[in-house]
Amino acid sequence: MNEKSHVGIFSLPVLVGALGYFVDIYDLLLFTLVGEKSLLDLGVTGDVINSYKLSILNYQMLGLMIGGIIWGVLGDRIGRMKVLFGSILIYSIGNIANGFVDNVEQYNILRFITGIGLAGELGAGITLVSELLAKEKRGIGTSLVAGVGLTGCVVAYFISRHLDWRTCYFLGGGLGLLLLLLRVSVLESTMFHSMKDTAVQKGNFLMFFTNAKRFKKYLLCILIGLPTWYVIGILVNLSNKFATSMDVIGKVESDRAIMLAYAAIAAGDIAIGLLSQYLMSRKQALYIFYGLSVISFIAFFNLNGATNTTMYWVCAALGFSTGFWAIFVTIAAESFGTNLRATAATTVPNMVRGALPLITILFKNLQQSYSFTHAAMITGVVVFVISVIAAILIEETFTRDLNYLEH
Repeated sequence: MNEKSHVGIFSLPVLVGALGYFVDIYDLLLFTLVGEKSLLDLGVTGDVINSYKLSILNYQMLGLMIGGIIWGVLGDRIGRMKVLFGSILIYSIGNIANGFVDNVEQYNILRFITGIGLAGELGAGITLVSELLAKEKRGIGTSLVAGVGLTGCVVAYFISRHLDWRTCYFLGGGLGLLLLLLRVSVLESTMFHSMKDTAVQKGNFLMFFTNAKRFKKYLLCILIGLPTWYVIGILVNLSNKFATSMDVIGKVESDRAIMLAYAAIAAGDIAIGLLSQYLMSRKQALYIFYGLSVISFIAFFNLNGATNTTMYWVCAALGFSTGFWAIFVTIAAESFGTNLRATAATTVPNMVRGALPLITILFKNLQQSYSFTHAAMITGVVVFVISVIAAILIEETFTRDLNYLEH
């Protein structure tokens, strides 16, 4: 790939990638914010609401897992742009359809379909931006995509508080369809064009498991991202329960804590991108943010008797310090050749999301022997130790030339 083919940080591909991820995150978190009131509106009452919410969320997560593999494979076989187009189209139609549901069964099916669509956006976008930007700038570009995109949660939070839940779904779907108009003007990666007519295997997901070195890289790419969903899925998502167990003064609303954490994650994603460029190292930037995460982690479990405002600030600190979503996806994209890059960048973040149920199982099993708070603390220590070891073992990718193939 020659220098003339590179684009700028504020070019249309980066802008569209950021806006696409913005709509993606808006849609991804929307059910978390409107799930209870939508189920009440559908006639679901009593204790079964929580079980139905969990069931619908699991369908969405299953869709993300399956969609991650589908879109990743297609991204390396038919192109990054076609995957972006297809994923946005599916999750947009899925969200509009969500606004018409009449029962829980329909809700399950449509969140599953929407999950499949949502799985393709980030990986394909990060892959495209990584291949279009010069290697000295791609960390900033991918961090801008994630940083701007993650503010979609903030918008979803305020929209969900002022509009009917069906309207929220219609709005998300409509934004996605409008975004497709911008996609038309975005060019395909020249690296993909130069690779697509070769005889090399493209988007073969099984290739991650047929070579020991490649499998190790793939596994490490997943493990370094585990703290992100431990923090959001357990600490922040259950912040109201932790507040009760730690005698926090004042009411803590978990959806508000999630919104604040995501706003901080967005800032963290941009900050770590700039930091990695300054240090000229992905790993050193990751180590610093791991350190900030541990400090925030310790602060969270020392909130006994604190005010709800303090807890909200700590949740925001946790969000900022685990704002390395873009960097670990960028590392995944930079770790593999052009014929497997989209598959890696799309499946890795969805594998991290899919690891949350495993983390939750550990957390629940520990509660049989420890208190709610201590079980969460031990779970966090396990997650952070695994991730730090993985970060030490993974290769530095900052200066890597991406124009190569996996054989």
